[in-house]
Amino acid sequence: MIGKRALLTSALEAGGLHRLLEAAPTWNGLVVLNYHRIGDPAGSPLDWGLWSAGEQQFADQVRYLAAHFNVIGLDDLDDVLDGRRGRHVMITFDDGYRDNYEAAFPILQAYGVPAVFFLTSGFLDDRPVAWWDEIAWMVRCSRRTGIELPGWLEDPLAFDEPDRQQAIEQLLRLYKRIAPDRTSDFLGDLADVTGSGRCPHDVADALWMDWAMVREMRAGGMDIGAHTVSHPVLANLPAEEQLNEILTSRRRIESELGQAVRAFSYPVGQPESYDDNTRSALELAGIRWAFTYHGGYVRSSTGAGDRLSLPRAAVERETGPAELRSLLTLPQVFA
Repeated sequence: MIGKRALLTSALEAGGLHRLLEAAPTWNGLVVLNYHRIGDPAGSPLDWGLWSAGEQQFADQVRYLAAHFNVIGLDDLDDVLDGRRGRHVMITFDDGYRDNYEAAFPILQAYGVPAVFFLTSGFLDDRPVAWWDEIAWMVRCSRRTGIELPGWLEDPLAFDEPDRQQAIEQLLRLYKRIAPDRTSDFLGDLADVTGSGRCPHDVADALWMDWAMVREMRAGGMDIGAHTVSHPVLANLPAEEQLNEILTSRRRIESELGQAVRAFSYPVGQPESYDDNTRSALELAGIRWAFTYHGGYVRSSTGAGDRLSLPRAAVERETGPAELRSLLTLPQVFA
């Protein structure tokens, strides 16, 4: 069934209203866009939900942003949050995937626009397979058509063919609710019932950027922020462990860049994934701005509000040109 927003987007595009709204803006403030991976997930055993756009799709999006909006980096953020008028857009990436450097960075440079890359420092140092990618790998590599997971799932889980993405997404939602001291048991049980075993470590060999790439991007005008050490759901951790994840990540990135890290994005980024302890940890760690992942935008007329709860809107593979134009011309409705 076509949703109301899709119908409205179609009407705006068909009636030429997107073009009118680009010329006669209805908003002032900041829209922060969030990406993860750039490229084509077809054939990958990993989590397809992490791919936000193909390379040409991303290039088209950046060209559109550069032509119609003021794309800013962190140096301009306080001025915008303090009420500087204009339609400001910030491009952000989470996690530290290698395609951010190989695919996204050259496109951003070609159009002369900045972006902020939030790094999970332990991914660059230890090069693990992230938990969401390992869950996807186990499901996609399984020769079975479904699983039973006693103690974790009440009912059997059938794999939706051919890509099994719905089953993967259900297991990812389950993982996010599990206490940190039980996540390893969950992954072990899932490895057993899928028959796939644990994902080989060498799958991650080419997944992550290295620090030389990060330094090159910083020298090329990109901003770098922190995204914890190991990408836990912070609200599931006690206060001391939250502080360690945030502070250690910030210090590790600073040691490689030789520059202060002032920005942070919450892993998962939903309201239930961080809490008051997280905020206290950010303040102790000297973080100035922190970004969520549950939609919204900042209206310049209302000022910044909470600099440790700045909204971001997701960009996904399904975000076509018309959807992006709706998001950026009417964020009051679409962000």
